[in-house]
Amino acid sequence: MKTPRSPYEKVGGLVFLGRTIDKIRYKAEGVLREDFHELMGKGFDARIMSYLELNYDEFAEFVLSGASDEQCATYCSGKGRRPNDDLILIWNDFACKRGCRDSASARLEDFKKQSNLSHRADVTTIFEFMEVDENRKP
Repeated sequence: MKTPRSPYEKVGGLVFLGRTIDKIRYKAEGVLREDFHELMGKGFDARIMSYLELNYDEFAEFVLSGASDEQCATYCSGKGRRPNDDLILIWNDFACKRGCRDSASARLEDFKKQSNLSHRADVTTIFEFMEVDENRKP
């Protein structure tokens, strides 16, 4: 079973977008790690779609048409909000810091507990959690 790419990897300048694309592709291929299925189209997937003013199901359909990462980025800026450098900076900074002393802190602690990572005081954001949970170095 596969895990999606790091949330820090950028597609179209945006963090997390590539991860959403991977989850869509991997689920369709039947190789996505089972614990990812429940939050598909929710959480960060929903948040980035909302930020880009896109419909998740329509985006997923486009991804599954065989579109490359570059084509997916073009789709996002053509069908939804066309983020300028400031909007990209705002999204990237928000997403990378999510869970660190904000409204998602309790959710982060729940994730850590479910993955037996409660002892990891160094994991202070949701992105860091994803990295550690998926055996990458944050």
